[in-house]
Parts: sequence; structure tokens; C-alpha cells
Amino acid sequence: MVAMMSPAAMNMPRALGSEVRRLVRSALLPVHLVCAIAAGLACGAYFSVAPWDPNMGVDAYVQFLGAMMPLMAGIVCGLALDEERRAGRLANLVAVPSRRIAITAKAAVLWIMGTGALALALGIFCTVLAATGRLVLGPAHLVAALGGLAVGSAPFYVLMVALSLRWGRNASIAVGAAGLVIAFFSVGGLAHGLMTGELTGAAPAGVLGWIPFSWPARLGSLGIEAGIAAEHAGGALLSAIQGSYLTLAATALIVVVVSTIALVIWFDRFEDGSSHD
Repeated sequence: MVAMMSPAAMNMPRALGSEVRRLVRSALLPVHLVCAIAAGLACGAYFSVAPWDPNMGVDAYVQFLGAMMPLMAGIVCGLALDEERRAGRLANLVAVPSRRIAITAKAAVLWIMGTGALALALGIFCTVLAATGRLVLGPAHLVAALGGLAVGSAPFYVLMVALSLRWGRNASIAVGAAGLVIAFFSVGGLAHGLMTGELTGAAPAGVLGWIPFSWPARLGSLGIEAGIAAEHAGGALLSAIQGSYLTLAATALIVVVVSTIALVIWFDRFEDGSSHD
């Protein structure tokens, strides 16, 4: 049953609260928790005993988290919109005083939940490394990495919500899987920097580096690689990495604002005339 409210009563804080309450009761929250805990513990245990440089291990792990985000967003947004269809043919989004507020709140809460999972996964990983004396990087660079992961993933949460609405969960998952591949190639492949010692987040990525699916992996990696550069190289390399981080983060923020505006304008006229498997 959809709780109707007057246009004056429907505002963003209330819409966000409503979305949070629904998602807390869904299966998406435990899925995020299980994935984050499993990734943090498994990868932390491995890198706490592996012979790799610990800083490069953190860099590889952050790249892995970032590269997984397109697929994670595709799955989560697809399942969340499927649930809205089953619960009442999207009534919680369309039969409300403001569709624009409703869809923005939906995308925002899904992104916040993904960011929380990233924070948990990175926090557990770093805790395991710290417990074995292998965490060298300071908290500022870890926070920068988390910020990069979060900001970089925001634009395609908007995209995945739109894809899930228009074509269903299979489309969003397929696009997310393609995004995962793009993200890994943008940093030279899975664990390429770990095996070569190259700072692959800071390395030129050509066209792939400007595809939004690569942004969380690259931005998160740049946060870590700034710490590595400060410790071993400094100077020009550190300045270049910091400049790349700020430029790409600003680009991601602009894209998420523009794409959100496009989403709400489109959703105002949206009609869900077909079912999606």
C-alpha cells in the first residue's frame, strides 16, 4: 500500500527515510554486508601473508573494489526496481506527489548503501593488514581512496536505475558486466600493477579512462597511489597524481549532476507499459 502525502509534505528527507526503511527490510542490505565482509576478510587474509609489497596490495584491492562497482550497481538497481514492480507496479515511485523526488531518493539510497559496503570492505581489509603489521599507508590516503570509489561510482547508479526502469534488470546487469571489463582494462588488467610494480591508476588509460565505468577503480587507486608516491617518489609524480584525482573527481560530480537532472526529467513522463523478466 502506497502512503500518499500532499506535495508540501513530500520532501527529500522524508523520501530518503522511506527508501531507507524499505531497503532495510529487503534482501539487498544483507547481500551488501555479506559481500563486503567476505571481500575484506578474504583479501585481507591473503595480503597479510602474501610476499607482495603491502602498499601495492592495498592498491590492487581498491582497484578490485572499484572495478566491481559497475556490476554491483547493475545487479542492485535491477533487483531493487524489480521489487518495486512486484510490490505495486512502481507505485512507490509513480503514484506520489513528486516523481522527481521519489526517483532521486531511490538512486541516492542505493548509492549510499553501495558506499557503505565499500567502506566496510575497505575497513575490514585494512584492519586485517594492520593487525599483522602490514598496513603502511596513513588514514588520509585511505579516506581519499574511499572518496574516490564513492564519487566515481555515483554516475552509473543513475544510469542503472534508468536502464532497470526502461529495459529491466537483465539490461542493467549486462551493462554492469561490460563495465566491469572496461574498468579492469583501464588499469591494465586484474592485479597488473601488483605484479609489475607500476602505478596503474596514475598511468594513462586513453579513451577507457574517460568512460564512467572506469572511474571508481581509477579514482580509488589514485588515492592510494598518492600515498605511495609521497613515500617513495614525491615531487612531480605526487602533484600529477593529485591533479588527476581532482580532475577526475570533479568530472564525475558534474556527470552525476547532469545525469540526475536528465533522469528526473525523463522519469516525469515515464510509463511502465511492459513487464521485464
